[in-house]
Amino acid sequence: MNHYSDDVKKRLKRIEGQVRGVLRLMEEGKPCKEVVSQLSAVRNASDKALAQIVADNLQHCLLEEQALGGDTGKIVKEAVELLVKSR
Repeated sequence: MNHYSDDVKKRLKRIEGQVRGVLRLMEEGKPCKEVVSQLSAVRNASDKALAQIVADNLQHCLLEEQALGGDTGKIVKEAVELLVKSR
């Protein structure tokens, strides 16, 4: 079972607010430049949240695999593949 940090949850709640803000800008008919700027901020925040989730999971899995005497290289490879697929 995965445990997600409070920091990640806060980041996602902030992103949720940013998305609501983008929708509000669109509903108010704001210029494309403003909408795109805010969407870019959402994307950047999302990328940071994703990286944090992968990093936290990687750390947890590495410690677990080391304790079992397993192959940590495989765990790192899986984390890198996750990051690559997310792009």
